[in-house]
Amino acid sequence: MLCAGLLLCSIALNARKTKSQPDPQGVLSYSLPATALVLEVEAVQENFYAGPYARYASKYLGIDVRQKDSQSYTVSKVSMTPYVEADLSRRFSLDAGDGKMNAAFLKLTSMGLVAVSDGSLGDARVWRFPSPAAGDFSGVGLTSNLASESATLYQNVKNESAYSRVAVRQEVIVEKSEEKRAAETAAMIFDIREKRYQIVTGDTDATYSGEAMGAAVAELTRLEKEYMSMFTGYSEYQTQKMTFEVVPQGDRENQLYVAFRISDSAGLLPPDNISGKPVILEVTPQPVVPVSGGEEKSSGKSRENGFVTYRIPAICTVRLTDGMNVIFQSRVPVYQLGVESTFPVD
Repeated sequence: MLCAGLLLCSIALNARKTKSQPDPQGVLSYSLPATALVLEVEAVQENFYAGPYARYASKYLGIDVRQKDSQSYTVSKVSMTPYVEADLSRRFSLDAGDGKMNAAFLKLTSMGLVAVSDGSLGDARVWRFPSPAAGDFSGVGLTSNLASESATLYQNVKNESAYSRVAVRQEVIVEKSEEKRAAETAAMIFDIREKRYQIVTGDTDATYSGEAMGAAVAELTRLEKEYMSMFTGYSEYQTQKMTFEVVPQGDRENQLYVAFRISDSAGLLPPDNISGKPVILEVTPQPVVPVSGGEEKSSGKSRENGFVTYRIPAICTVRLTDGMNVIFQSRVPVYQLGVESTFPVD
């Protein structure tokens, strides 16, 4: 019981220490603005299942297909939106009772921070990436990929006086090999294509027209696709969406941040999960030219009481890369990477 009481007292003291202290009464406080870059990422998951006859696709159909089951994630869409929030590490206070503050300044502090430019923040920039696809010629071709050649074979059987040919006929029931089943499936595919070609060109005894022709062609196409999947396999797709946030730090020389990670097995991951491949967000601020047209004037007043500190955002080039390829690039204003300046309260 004594240990439990000491533990409760310790927790209460720690909670009292970590609690934020209120600002003094009659003092106007504000914070400088900071920019947070919010990334809404969409990835497509592909579960690929290889066909049972994939190893024979090149021999019987003349096409190259994937041989093994696989799972992969691909970034398909990225939306970046910059938001302005209060930088609690840069807070200032002013005496609101001296009568020098006008309505314009109070309007600037209506959200608890001071900014003199909205910077067109809050507008989303969206990038979509088409899925890379190679040429698909798996459904083209009416003739088989195999050709037959004639050959003469001789088998001699020795009798008492001479050699003669003997034909022996024998039937044995055996299980078809996998290659034999693949060959028969390929033959059915070419037969379906030939029938469809005959219907379309009218080279058939039956007469098809209007909806009947369309229904017949659609059914033959469905059958062909079904048989082709035995060689080419098939894929199932799912979509994953997650939101990540990057807040650039003004005191860092290297403005490279791990925005998120992506894994072929787990998909989109937070930056601290090292099991995925990192996607890097690079923020490059443009240089700011010093103010020209006169030296800074000294007023003799204290900076806290006579002047208001504010931030001018830096225009930054934001680039998102996966290590080798640039996913997107844009320009956005970032407050904490800009410069701080002052203006008089009155």
